[in-house]
Amino acid sequence: MIENAVVIGFGSISKRHCSNLKLLYPDIKVYGMSSSGRLPIPLPDNTDEILTSIEDIIALNPNFVIVASPASHHKEHATRIINSGIPVLLEKPLAANLADAKSLVNCAKQSRTAVAVGYCLRYLSSSIKMKQLIDEHVLGKIYNININIGQFLPDWRPDKDYKDSVSANKSLGGGVLRELSHDIDYAQWLFGPLNFEFSILRTSQELELNVEDLADISLTTNSNAVCYIHMDFLQKYASRNCTIIGEKGRLDWDLIKNTIQFYGTANAEVLFDESDWDKNNMYLDMLIDFIKKIKLLDNRSIQVEEAYNVISLIEDIEQNGKWIK
Repeated sequence: MIENAVVIGFGSISKRHCSNLKLLYPDIKVYGMSSSGRLPIPLPDNTDEILTSIEDIIALNPNFVIVASPASHHKEHATRIINSGIPVLLEKPLAANLADAKSLVNCAKQSRTAVAVGYCLRYLSSSIKMKQLIDEHVLGKIYNININIGQFLPDWRPDKDYKDSVSANKSLGGGVLRELSHDIDYAQWLFGPLNFEFSILRTSQELELNVEDLADISLTTNSNAVCYIHMDFLQKYASRNCTIIGEKGRLDWDLIKNTIQFYGTANAEVLFDESDWDKNNMYLDMLIDFIKKIKLLDNRSIQVEEAYNVISLIEDIEQNGKWIK
């Protein structure tokens, strides 16, 4: 029985988790803890009580904890909780750097409790269909994968100055590579390990940030397909899509519209269309799946090792790419 949970952080994703916990379990008691130590006034919506330290969380011994603090704080916030045997769902990315990510992997391995990472895009209904299509080799041999993701950063959180957000601050694990790492995660989930070839990382003058707000990345799969990923904080009209070219045709996947179209030799076919689907369902499904993991039931929760591979690839992209200021 799920009686209580703790959510660390008071950002937009934390608010969503608190709301969804109440939706799934109306009688649950939700505790909040600030990632910075501040005490919010008034009490955030869907939060019953505020805790002030990791010690408080361990003493409470909740059913589970959602760590939704900035990535740079994940190791600090999660390690002692995991070592205490309390299940932890870590928001993406796993950590801000590879050393912290490795530490969390080792911590999770040594613990007998459930630990997972919140790459919610895998729970999008069209993502599940795409996984099925790729596994069934609908396209035959895959030649090229083109992924595009972009949205104007000032529009993400209209009630907050974008320059103060995690996305805009290097010290908190910001920049497009980490903030938009969902797309790197799903690419490796669908197509297997991705090998770095080259990248161009840019910091435009438009947003006046100290992190990359444009990234163009070239990767290859183990079967020699070429994968190109473009990410940015600058597109005024949000875009998130993936085009896959194979020997039997082309798949166009729109993750915002939640549709998949197939283009063969002489015909076009809609393979999936749930454009009226509520995107909050993927967050609900992710929580339900994590609770299945806690209960030792079959689940699809994202393993820390998978999330570590995302951070490893990001560091490869950063260290071996070309930077343009």
